Amino acid sequence: MLALEDFNFSENKEKFSKILKNKVDPDIIKDIEDTLQYEKELVQLQGELVNLQQWVAKTKKRVCIIFEGRDAAGKGGSIRRFTEHLNPRSMRVVALTKPTDVEKGQWYFRRYIKELPNPGEIVFFDRSWYNRAVVEPVMGFCNDYQYKNFMVQVPEFEHMLYEDGVEIIKFWFSISKSEQLRRFEARLKNPLKRWKFSPVDQEGQKRWDDYTFYKEQMYSKSHTTFSPWIIIKTNNKKQARLESMRYVLSRFDYDDKEKSDAILLPDPNVVQRYHRMVKQID
Repeated sequence: MLALEDFNFSENKEKFSKILKNKVDPDIIKDIEDTLQYEKELVQLQGELVNLQQWVAKTKKRVCIIFEGRDAAGKGGSIRRFTEHLNPRSMRVVALTKPTDVEKGQWYFRRYIKELPNPGEIVFFDRSWYNRAVVEPVMGFCNDYQYKNFMVQVPEFEHMLYEDGVEIIKFWFSISKSEQLRRFEARLKNPLKRWKFSPVDQEGQKRWDDYTFYKEQMYSKSHTTFSPWIIIKTNNKKQARLESMRYVLSRFDYDDKEKSDAILLPDPNVVQRYHRMVKQID
């Protein structure tokens, strides 16, 4: 057990670290060290993101970052870390609710086109037009014609954006079935996170195989050279946040790049460009 005198005798971090190792469970020490390292790397990468945003604003680039994945895969938490220190004047987070009756009668992509980045802006999509590729057919929110029509149109839609100069990054946050269940149970126990658990989430475990089928169909039809799918393994939330940031930063040659001494090359064991032979955890 640590006592008050342990703090009094700790003249520096090295001595205090030695006391900790002698008196505290090694697993706890490891958790503390991992958290400190994570926070250090997070601040460095967030600083790089600030530099990236300033460069995007200066050069009038249009950057669209899509976060897709199963429920509880960590999309929202990652977006919060991405945007925590960015200038809100040239950054937006888009998390659309279900379409209105008017929107249901419009071309499917229209409601998303309105949210695309303006020159000098980064837009983060917390789920995107790919709702129609996975969630909607699994849950019966679209019919077969609507689904097939979307799958034909989405590569053409993204190719038009690419030709017009919009930079699109498509993340799929991949989580295992057991880890998803653990996070669902943790949400239900936490009154501050209970609102995140919806009827659609409840079906996530029951319809796991259906989600897998439509996810694979989505990859096969919409993974292209100009708009590839990037798979992020997210069983370790903190690792997923850092590596997805690294991937985004590695995509651009912005001013003052690597000034923070942060590692900007993503870990290939966590971040993988989709191809048919990639081993997935979901």
